[in-house]
Amino acid sequence: MSKERQSVPERACLQESMLSSASGFKNYRGILNWCVVMLVLSNARLFLENLLRYGILVDPIQVVSLFLKDPYSWPAACLVIVSNVFIFVALYTERKLAMGSISEKVGLLIYIFNLTVILCFPMVVVLKLPSITPVGGAFALGVYTILFLKLYSYKDVNRWCRERTQVKARSLSRSLSLSNTMTSDDRRTYMYYFVFAPTLCYELNFPRSESIRMGFLLRRLFEMWMVPIIRSSMKPLQEMDYSRMTERLLRLAVPNHLIWLIFFYCFFHSSMNFVAELLRFGDREFYRDWWNSETITYFWQNWNIPVHKWCLRHFYKPLLRIGAGKLLSQSAVFFASAFFHEYLVSVPLRMFRLWAFMGMMAQLPLAWFVARFLRGNYGNAAVWLSLIIGQPIAVLMYVHDYYVTHCQDDPTISEAL
Repeated sequence: MSKERQSVPERACLQESMLSSASGFKNYRGILNWCVVMLVLSNARLFLENLLRYGILVDPIQVVSLFLKDPYSWPAACLVIVSNVFIFVALYTERKLAMGSISEKVGLLIYIFNLTVILCFPMVVVLKLPSITPVGGAFALGVYTILFLKLYSYKDVNRWCRERTQVKARSLSRSLSLSNTMTSDDRRTYMYYFVFAPTLCYELNFPRSESIRMGFLLRRLFEMWMVPIIRSSMKPLQEMDYSRMTERLLRLAVPNHLIWLIFFYCFFHSSMNFVAELLRFGDREFYRDWWNSETITYFWQNWNIPVHKWCLRHFYKPLLRIGAGKLLSQSAVFFASAFFHEYLVSVPLRMFRLWAFMGMMAQLPLAWFVARFLRGNYGNAAVWLSLIIGQPIAVLMYVHDYYVTHCQDDPTISEAL
């Protein structure tokens, strides 16, 4: 005779609630999906409300004219095409150095001249050529800045390889021995692969994936179709109404931050992964968990890995090797970053206000304060607050100055604002 099994109730045991930090539970994907759904629904409501109240405020023709003032003249695109000259100068210089036709000192002088012109030439063209719009100028200067960082890395890595070759000629790694067997066509092809690859640090043999995944490629391409638009408010700034300025700043903070997050995802995840998949580039670490940053320093070290790796490899560690202290080296890195931020903003706008430069340099005392007095969740909240509030301040300052400089006397723009 079979006996029916009686279910034995589970005994109570010592355990924490899932939402308690002591539970060790970390899978909050469902809550993240809920946040995304709520964000989409709330913004959809605002979109419909503004559409019904104000109608369509953006003229597509005006948006296109912002990028192309003259449909038959693309000065920014021509400026980008000219950048190939500097790539060929670097290739030719490295070829002569590898053959021993020129000395290291002569090669260094050529590199210094080439890199200096890379930064100065587009700046002069953008400032002197009125037909280049701020958007086109920013794009061209961004391309030249990336090229500057890439060619600087190209110079350093090849010099290190020549030094290793001279010291240990018989114990070269496989990557170094392969680089010496490259033909001129191979070097040119590999150089342009490096120019288009989503990295700033040159390597003799980049990691490559086996094939291109078309599904992954199409998903990243689909994610890149987003265009953010914001409107400014100049009257409180002109009248120096501090209460209204604060109100407009807080009003601008959230949409500005959302645009920044969209930019981060579109550029650092979608675009860079799209390019990496297209080139079968294997190193896909473009960012780390900066959203968990408890210090300002951790954020800057993890939100933009290509730039961080370049600064660490070609700027920070060389400073340490020549005897500079850690604080001085970190300050020098922030100074260089502040320079490039100002370079990419002030030159296209054709005005020099140093708001971006001062904003970056202000990160040094802020980083010290957060690391010294705030820890854990408080430090993370301070990092988020600096991102949400800090960027709109700089945006308002530049928009105000640009309006005063270029648009204040235009009655049509004044009425629209």
